[in-house]
Amino acid sequence: MKASIITVVLNNKLYIEDCIQSVLNQSYEEIEYIVIDGGSTDGTIEIIKKYGSKISRWVSKPDTGIYDAMNKGIQLATGEIIGFLNSDDIYAEGGIIGSIVACFAESAADTCYGDLVYVNCENTEKQVRYWRSGTFNKDKFRRGWMPPHPTFFVRRHVYEKCGSFDLNFPLAADYELMLRFLYKYEITTTYIPKVLVKMRTGGRSSPGLLNTAKAVFENYEAWKINDLPLNPMTFILKPFSKLRQLNKLPPSRTSKHN
Repeated sequence: MKASIITVVLNNKLYIEDCIQSVLNQSYEEIEYIVIDGGSTDGTIEIIKKYGSKISRWVSKPDTGIYDAMNKGIQLATGEIIGFLNSDDIYAEGGIIGSIVACFAESAADTCYGDLVYVNCENTEKQVRYWRSGTFNKDKFRRGWMPPHPTFFVRRHVYEKCGSFDLNFPLAADYELMLRFLYKYEITTTYIPKVLVKMRTGGRSSPGLLNTAKAVFENYEAWKINDLPLNPMTFILKPFSKLRQLNKLPPSRTSKHN
């Protein structure tokens, strides 16, 4: 079963090599690795070229933002499974993609997700916060829950059937997509109770107060555009729901899952 892993990047020469190596060092062999560069000018392209013989396909041209780049990656992907690894991020260990493929094979689900840790920019072994996703329940979306998008893997036919990222949501297209897939269309999913991705703090993971307010508005619009019943409490509870998911001990050190 081929897995397509897509990395989108723009001017991130500091961390892109770690990201690339994280994918190339996976033990699973059937990986199609696609890198979508938005026209970097800081030396990022030179690093990508360094691994050109090992990257399945890479392109560099201007785009309208991260989700436009992700859509371009989806269009190029030929694997049965599609996942994204942002250019600041790395996989938690070398067997992650193998465990993802095994999960799809064993569960027959059309999507899966897991846990994520935020780590120090310079020392990725230093954990800052732990995002424990917990098992899926559709009603959790109405209480502000969402899985971390970097851990969200999807069968390609789901994108073909239900669409890709909506560019009308520059900050929350990942939330809108997961809401559309899991809540509106009830695409099947399963939870892998372990850390799949390490995300460096900073950048898009720390958007600031203004962007947070904009993201909340986009979350509201995500429900509206999908003709889903609106509950104001969903958007009030969403920040608190994420706080509940963060700072949890790893599953191996807890007595039960959410």
